[in-house]
Amino acid sequence: MDIEAFKVLEYEKIKKRLASFAFSIRGKELCRTMIPSAEFDTVTRLHEETAEAVRVLQIQTPPFGGICDLRHILQKATLGSVLEVEELREIMSTMQGMRNIKYFFRDAEFELPLLKEQTIRIEILGMLERRLQNTIDEHGNFRDDASLELRRVTRELVFAQGRVKEKLSAILHDAAYQKCFQEPIITVRDERYVIPVKQEYRNQFPGVIHDQSASGATLFVEPLATVELNNTVRQMEIAREHEIQRILQQLTQEIASSSDILSENCTILAGLDFIFARAGLAHNMDAYAPVFNRSRYVRLRRARHPLLPKEQVVPIDIELGRDFSVLLITGPNTGGKTVSMKTLGILALMAQSGCFLPTAPGAELPVYGSIYADIGDEQSIEQSLSTFSAHTKNIVRILQKAGGEDLVLLDEVGAGTDPDEGAALARSIIEYLLHKHISVVATTHYAALKTYAYGRKGVMNASVEFDIATLRPTYRLLIGTPGASNAFS
Repeated sequence: MDIEAFKVLEYEKIKKRLASFAFSIRGKELCRTMIPSAEFDTVTRLHEETAEAVRVLQIQTPPFGGICDLRHILQKATLGSVLEVEELREIMSTMQGMRNIKYFFRDAEFELPLLKEQTIRIEILGMLERRLQNTIDEHGNFRDDASLELRRVTRELVFAQGRVKEKLSAILHDAAYQKCFQEPIITVRDERYVIPVKQEYRNQFPGVIHDQSASGATLFVEPLATVELNNTVRQMEIAREHEIQRILQQLTQEIASSSDILSENCTILAGLDFIFARAGLAHNMDAYAPVFNRSRYVRLRRARHPLLPKEQVVPIDIELGRDFSVLLITGPNTGGKTVSMKTLGILALMAQSGCFLPTAPGAELPVYGSIYADIGDEQSIEQSLSTFSAHTKNIVRILQKAGGEDLVLLDEVGAGTDPDEGAALARSIIEYLLHKHISVVATTHYAALKTYAYGRKGVMNASVEFDIATLRPTYRLLIGTPGASNAFS
């Protein structure tokens, strides 16, 4: 496919819009990196997948929730780094999503051969999933009963903390020390339980200073009577951290050993998300599945440009490839010639990407090998190219590369120079493409080209309609009828 055509036909905007219908990060990536296929069988399969997804969406949306991008996490695990609790939570959430998707399609009552063919390949790692669920709760916190040792240590830690707080509370309520305290509260500094003591009473309250307030008026003191109790608390905290790290390391190793399966499952989920994004776009655009043919025939009825508001755009009918392979569109400025040509180009790119089309049902299209477009003002100051030179340079490139299976779109072919020379050049370009059996849609103002189209087999005139009474274009495309520029009108 010709990347330059993607730019002028605004294919990137279609991909961006498509990505808004995907649920997962990787699904959105597939939408944004989508490229049209030039293989007939591949395009057909893409549309069969989209059609199955459309049927599903008419009844229910698949449960794509909770699926995370695990690529970095799995790479980290396989390199030997211990995973964090939040990373384990993402893996657990995604594994639940894998299970939900697999069972959703397993239990679906209607025929979905292509989608079920993919979901049946999702491998459920039940033991690993249960280990994660036994380690992390529904809020993403580490469970205190993740192991027998952790349960024991946690219980002893809570008991030790209770003894410290009880002793400190007794000190706070001791009448002999009441005047020493800034506030009768227990707080923590340097992972030790302390009491806020007024600076002036420091010598009357024995203990270890761990911190002081910004003003210096308050000291955070650990009473000597609680040092051993605090030591016990700290020992239990360290023992708990060691046990948690041991569990995290063990889970990380299990995840690393299953990383290939998890990675493949994630790839399948991303592909399914991509398919359902196409189905979501089809629903949003009121789009229908096209029919593909090998005879290079185009027949679009009530085709709408997908980037224009569907309640405002005027649908057009386009035909190409049966009795003529070149369609020459004429008519007024701002009348819709370029939009008509762009509509065919972008719809062809969408169709070959597996997307349904905003047309009437029964749209017919070939699968083009590539689509080339010379549209818009290509003047380049940096390259010292005038508009005419820039267009000529691009057209030369197209003529060198285009073949019989391709579609070429030329906007105002031959414009930007002397009208007589421009018309002659445009006619020779069209003749060359016609001789190579390449499908062409071109726009022009040249009257000589309209006359040429009348007498040349394989070339058909078309025009965008202009209402003389209202002096406004109607934006309808009329095939078989040349149009006037209506410049003075």
